[in-house]
Amino acid sequence: MNNIFEQMLSKYEIRTKADELNALHEVMQEITLAALYRSGFFENAAFYGGTCLRIFHKLPRFSEDLDFSLFQKNDTFSLNTYFSAIETEFMAYGRQVELVKKEKKVYSSVDSAFHKDNTEVYNIQFKTEKTVKIKIEVDKDPPPNFNTEYKLLLLPFSFMVRCFDIPSLFAGKMHAILFREWKGKVKGRDWYDLEWYVRHNHLLDFERLKTRSMQKGFSGTTEFTKEIFIELLKEKIRKTDIKQVIADVRPFVKNINELSIWSPDYFLQLVNLIQFKEN
Repeated sequence: MNNIFEQMLSKYEIRTKADELNALHEVMQEITLAALYRSGFFENAAFYGGTCLRIFHKLPRFSEDLDFSLFQKNDTFSLNTYFSAIETEFMAYGRQVELVKKEKKVYSSVDSAFHKDNTEVYNIQFKTEKTVKIKIEVDKDPPPNFNTEYKLLLLPFSFMVRCFDIPSLFAGKMHAILFREWKGKVKGRDWYDLEWYVRHNHLLDFERLKTRSMQKGFSGTTEFTKEIFIELLKEKIRKTDIKQVIADVRPFVKNINELSIWSPDYFLQLVNLIQFKEN
């Protein structure tokens, strides 16, 4: 059944080592999603983040991680339950993988699109090529009241993945941009996604963003309003080194020329075009 793995790889135009690595990562992500589907994982959790956008909404950039959120807080949840299913799925396509727990040395209040202190993180890597790996992360203390939908994937077979809907994904991304602490660096992929949401006229679920921001991140004494959100986002743009933003996202995009227009003024104007979902 190795031909399935090769078939999945064949849909990519591979010209460089970076192209090959990005393609391998995405095939690994899709096989992992298939394994989780078989094992009933999506009865308890939903898929979100940049990889969700990439696989199911054709985001034109590659992504490294698989991010999931439980529907309800569960401190006893363990990814160990699903290890066998993941290993078995990869073996069916002629690949052996191992799952290695990724220990966090420094914990921050906000480490990704949502609060991640109470999170399990593992690397899935090939046994023979340990540098080829993806990260799988499950938030055991989920954000409240997010909305989900089922999305179809056709390879390695036809199956459905439960995902955050677009307005909820947009809310999570804005929370990340405003409040993420990412090892003192700038995560340019977040800014790429902001541009993508606005370009495609996607609606932001502000109620989800407001609820999460009041819980984690926003330290103001007043209510978190749309006006405050817009001003905080513009302030973040003014303080951000756009050169670092571009440097971070460049390895994940095919056409780097699309980044040439990026500047503080460009993103400030994008913010003015954000549209909100009516709740």
